[in-house]
Order: sequence, then structure tokens, then C-alpha cells
Amino acid sequence: MNNPESDARQLDRLLEIMARLRDPQHGCPWDLQQDFSSIAPYTLEEAYEVVEAIARNAPDELCDELGDLLFQVVFHAQMAREKGWFGFAEVVAAINAKLIRRHPHVFGDETIDDARQQARAWERHKEAERQGRGELRESALDGVPLALPALVRAQKLQRRAARVGFDWSRRADVLAKLEEELDELKQALAEGESLDRVREELGDVLFSAVNLARFVDADAESLLRAASDKFARRFCHVESLAAQSHRALPECSLEQLEAWWRQAKQQLD
Repeated sequence: MNNPESDARQLDRLLEIMARLRDPQHGCPWDLQQDFSSIAPYTLEEAYEVVEAIARNAPDELCDELGDLLFQVVFHAQMAREKGWFGFAEVVAAINAKLIRRHPHVFGDETIDDARQQARAWERHKEAERQGRGELRESALDGVPLALPALVRAQKLQRRAARVGFDWSRRADVLAKLEEELDELKQALAEGESLDRVREELGDVLFSAVNLARFVDADAESLLRAASDKFARRFCHVESLAAQSHRALPECSLEQLEAWWRQAKQQLD
């Protein structure tokens, strides 16, 4: 099914198209106006659309979205080439070398027993590479990007801290910490604390919930996305039940809405 030569030709064609779009004389005005900062939001958007296609189990959409994401990589590489920094070939060469370097159990003579051990080895390789580049870390948390989605960043920060021993040993301890943070939030609300204090306590609850997700080997971002999707399905079902009753949601009592919500849970879950 796959033809390496055809793959190479298609990739060369994509690079040619990108170069033409950025051609100062004959290129596209919109593409010519872009820089790394202006394109970055589109890169994030395309990555999320890939995730969405995977969640929808839609192969045709996934193929299309992966193409859009690849275009983002090519776009950044073209702008870098124009500045004399590097080109697409250097991007590919760098990831090829990195994958081989970080998988000595595949391309060398090391032995890795399972995925968890490989994850730990991967981090050791990353740290060795940073030291090799002369990057000195003052904190174990250095290098976790500020621009990450908040749930992802929280999970990464917790994992970094855990690698140096700053971690709970049992799930029960993590759950107790979550309950403690909930109690502090309840207390702040009960005592009429300022909104800033209440928001701070709520943030602590969210952070503890992310930690609990880590202790059940789950990705917090994926869990919240699934919960949001579940809510949307149930809510749409409630809307449908209201429409069947020829009523608008604002006209319905809380008791009626709760009854429909329970019905949605029973029928959809």
C-alpha cells in the first residue's frame, strides 16, 4: 500500500508548494505576512483537531487533519530556512537522530522490559542531552513550558517533582489531599472569604484532582474531555425531551430538569 518513492515525491511537492506560498514576488499575501508567533495558534489548533479526529474514530478526518498538522511543521521550517536557521531536512534529521539515540533498546544493545521503564529511560536520555548542551537546571521543574494547557502542565509538573522523590506513596494519600483541599474551599465559601481566596482554593482542588488522575494512570486532559463530552450528550438529550414537551428550558422547573437529566443518564450511559 505504501510506496516510499511516492511518499518522498509527495513530500517534495509539499515543500515546493510551501516555498511558492512564501515567494516574495508570486506568493500568497496572507502566508507572506505570517511569522512564528502568528502561526503558533494555528499549530495548536491543528494538533487539537487531530486529537478530535482520533476521538471520533474517523480515519478520513484523521488523514486530513494530519495533513494540516504536517503543513504547520513545513510552514515553520520554511520560515526558519528564510532566516538561515535550518530547513525541513534538518528538522527530519534531528528527529531521526533523537529517536535512535533515545531507543538504545531498539537500535542498540540495551534492554527495556516494559513501557513504564522506557518512559523513565526516555527522561534520563533527555536530561543527559540537556547536560550535554550545557543547560544547567536550577530546579527539577525547569523546562516545563508555560504555554501548555493548564491540566497538561499540572501533570507534567507533578511528574517532574515525583522523579526527585516529592510525591505521595499511595492513592489513599492523594485522595485525602483532595478531600483536604475541598474542605478548605468549603471553609473559604462558608466564611465569606474574598473571591480571590475562593478561586485560589478552587485551583488547589483542581491541581489535586490532576494528581489523583496521575495515580490512576490516566491523563487528566483526556478525562476532562470525556467528562465534557458526556455532559454535552446528556444536555442535548434534555433539550430533546424539552422539545418533545413543547417547552423551552428556561420555562422548566429545576425539578423537571433534574428528572430529564436522570432520564438522560439512564438512556445514554
